[in-house]
Amino acid sequence: MDDKKRCETDILYLDEDQMIEAGVLDAGRCVDVMEETMGLLSDGDCLMGGPNHDAHGLMLFFPKESPIPGFPLNDSADRRFIAMPAYLGGRFHKAGVKWYGSNGRNRSCGLPRSILMFMLNDVETGMPLAYMSANLLSAMRTGAMPGLAVRHLARPDSKVLTILGPGVIGKANFLAVMSQMKNIDTVLIKGSTPASKSAKSFVDFVKAHAPQVKDVRVCATMEEAIRPADIVVEAISCKEGEWPEYKAEWFKPGVTFICTNAFNMDYRSIVDMRKVVDNLGMFVNYADEDDEGYDENGDREHTGCMGEDFVYMSRDGLLDLDTVDQIGDIVRGKKPGRKSDDEKILVSIEGIPIEDVAWGTECYENALKKGIGTKLKLWDQPKAL
Repeated sequence: MDDKKRCETDILYLDEDQMIEAGVLDAGRCVDVMEETMGLLSDGDCLMGGPNHDAHGLMLFFPKESPIPGFPLNDSADRRFIAMPAYLGGRFHKAGVKWYGSNGRNRSCGLPRSILMFMLNDVETGMPLAYMSANLLSAMRTGAMPGLAVRHLARPDSKVLTILGPGVIGKANFLAVMSQMKNIDTVLIKGSTPASKSAKSFVDFVKAHAPQVKDVRVCATMEEAIRPADIVVEAISCKEGEWPEYKAEWFKPGVTFICTNAFNMDYRSIVDMRKVVDNLGMFVNYADEDDEGYDENGDREHTGCMGEDFVYMSRDGLLDLDTVDQIGDIVRGKKPGRKSDDEKILVSIEGIPIEDVAWGTECYENALKKGIGTKLKLWDQPKAL
């Protein structure tokens, strides 16, 4: 980088409409970028927070009660703040942080539950390069990971796709999977109820974005939605401890089951399923921090996070943690993709901040090429005290 470019101090601000113009909704391209990102994770060419440099982020939890008048309380669903910092190497060579606040009461005043922003920084000088609206950025990079999983793990002849949780992330999951799987002709949907608004709107979403799909159905039960599926993608929003329960016998041979949120399955019933995660170290960290115990029957308490449960299964002697593959190692050819047509594959994806750096960098560079965004001045000359 030349000295003039290095010393620039303008920050590019991108609002949501400008992010769309910069390509944030391009699901197929986002899958490509996530493939690069997971490869760099496998190479070790990245840094995240935490002592092992692989943490999901740092979260502010609010107490349920406080003696301090006016202190913010955890008195609504999902009230929290999270900072997710990371550096990503390769062609990206950028640092960044996603920062978001969340409150379940937001919906009552027309706001999304979570409101996200992303800051991208020059890794050499530390200068901020861009500040951007990140709700769509985060949703699309989250959805792209199931798209990447099916690219490498799903049967190419897959025809039936099931979406569990027809919300925003469910839509992003759908777009990404459909960008990779051209033979899908049936989409099954399971929402909170068959008559839920989100399920009905998802039917319209499928028809608008995938006219090749001939059969779109809202299912009454989880079992009805799962049994016929070649690919199942889960993104159900639920309260802590109220996770849905799935049965291993519902999943047919050859299925690719991708989870991005919380659910439970009996540990012993999934021992023989192949297990793949995005970032195994992160799940080990979760298990060390949570240290879940056992119930009155001597069974391990579930966490709702399947990747974390894999770690507990290994500690209970049900599996060898070395048999849990990482998507990045599959991308790099260190581990195989699908091994057989009948193999049942369970993929646990939690989301990691290098994904935000990657897709944020892509959108930022597209915006520069297209002349999109608003320049904000940091200073003319930094003032010294």
